[in-house]
Amino acid sequence: MKSPDVITPAIEWPTVIIGVMCYVGFAISTTSYDALGPWISGILLALALTLYSSFSHEVLHGHPFRNETLNTAFVFPALGLAIPYPRFRDTHLAHHHDPALTDPYDDPESNFIDPSVWAKWGVARRVIYTWNNTLLGRMLVGPIIALLVFYRDDFRAVLRGNRQVRDAYLFHVGGLIPVVLWWIWMADMPVWLYLLCAYASHSILKIRTFLEHRAHERARCRSVIIEDRGLLSFLFLKNNLHAVHHACPRLPWYRLQGYYMARRSAFLERNGGYAYRSYAQIAGLFLLKTKDPVPHLLWQDPAFHLEKDIAAKSPTTGL
Repeated sequence: MKSPDVITPAIEWPTVIIGVMCYVGFAISTTSYDALGPWISGILLALALTLYSSFSHEVLHGHPFRNETLNTAFVFPALGLAIPYPRFRDTHLAHHHDPALTDPYDDPESNFIDPSVWAKWGVARRVIYTWNNTLLGRMLVGPIIALLVFYRDDFRAVLRGNRQVRDAYLFHVGGLIPVVLWWIWMADMPVWLYLLCAYASHSILKIRTFLEHRAHERARCRSVIIEDRGLLSFLFLKNNLHAVHHACPRLPWYRLQGYYMARRSAFLERNGGYAYRSYAQIAGLFLLKTKDPVPHLLWQDPAFHLEKDIAAKSPTTGL
């Protein structure tokens, strides 16, 4: 499916408003702890941090300004604490090389493991990763597993002399210590509650990423469509229409729904019908049940690698 021509205004106000909402929610929840109480302030902060992550995702795709420096400045305070924005940006843009989707090595966001590596793991590790392939497990232990793997790989990159990765963490510290940690220290909210809410926001985001991609021979059939229009869809800034986002990565979040609805049949045909009605349906199916095995079952299939090989030999195109 051909990507639409995207005419980007100088300022995308819907996305600016989302950014402001993130910071307002962060400020209110942390400074009104005594008035709101731990439950309300905690829930508000967790939602604000979840939305902030989705907002950061929009920023790395070139929104809401045409100027990259302005966009980066908009997400400079490291509200989520855990992931440096430059690393999120670089790994996510690498993830958008669709021929490599779900590849255990070339897709930075893959949850699949090379079967030969899986065969060497002990029972305990296999049990933990299998539980991580249920929705409940992904929400409870998924953030820990993902962060440990992420930090391990980045630490190794820094040891190899990768200055880009090192500088990303220096940037992160610059937005964390003088801005966020100072604010938390001065605010009413206890530090332990902020950390708990930050973890909860990662858990909520794992609902979105739980089955975003499946192993399939055709790259265009690997991304899901979830036709949810509730609170989670808003918190994810319509990224539940994930096949649409991968087909049109520069299309802003507020245009995804309309673009999909006008071409619904074409998108469902394009991605092989990989779709669900809602997150409630997904929870009903996979809360305690694995959707996919952890080892990539198509890893030994030459057809899985064919599109990646063709893409490597062909000039890239895009918006």
